[in-house]
Amino acid sequence: MKKYLALLALSVSLTSVATAQQDPKAGKILDQMSAKYQAMKAFKATFTQTLENDAAKVKENISGDITVSGQRFRLKISGQEVINNGQTMWTYMKAENEVNISDYEPEDQEISPSQIYTLYKKGYKYAYVQEAKEGGEMVDVIELSPEDRNNPVYKVRLKVGKTDKAVKSWQMFKKNGNRYTYKISKFQPNVPVDATTFNFDKTKYKGVKVIDLR
Repeated sequence: MKKYLALLALSVSLTSVATAQQDPKAGKILDQMSAKYQAMKAFKATFTQTLENDAAKVKENISGDITVSGQRFRLKISGQEVINNGQTMWTYMKAENEVNISDYEPEDQEISPSQIYTLYKKGYKYAYVQEAKEGGEMVDVIELSPEDRNNPVYKVRLKVGKTDKAVKSWQMFKKNGNRYTYKISKFQPNVPVDATTFNFDKTKYKGVKVIDLR
């Protein structure tokens, strides 16, 4: 569960409203990027997450994939599945063959799997940094800074493809010294999904222990 909470954990609070002057160049790129993803009915991304902490001499890599449709998602990472249908959230742990069920309350969630595409719209300042090359492709580098000083994240750095306006990678910098890097290795737009995609079917998990926390 901790790894899930770390995944895409870009903000604890989205309550403050951005009032500062924003960088118009960065804003235009972010708007184009956001529109691209929000226009999709669903998408699936395969990614690698790298956690680094120089002081603690830590470097860990884990891989996973996530399918997203609006606020619904199905995440598979490191022996876990997290499924959200917009109302209920299931967290399945393969090693324990156990699933925890809880109500999905967006305002109480530390993360949102699609938050990376709309994060800049509320409570963040953003600025254009530079052009760079990522995997042989030119990208625009943009930095986001939370206005809430109590946010454990002090900076998010996005790399957006100059041609296709797709997010290629992003980094999250936390005050505790942890640095998370997420790289998309495969992206599938408009993947087919249905009601079963975002619901937990316990008949497919023989002998699973169900813990209902609602």
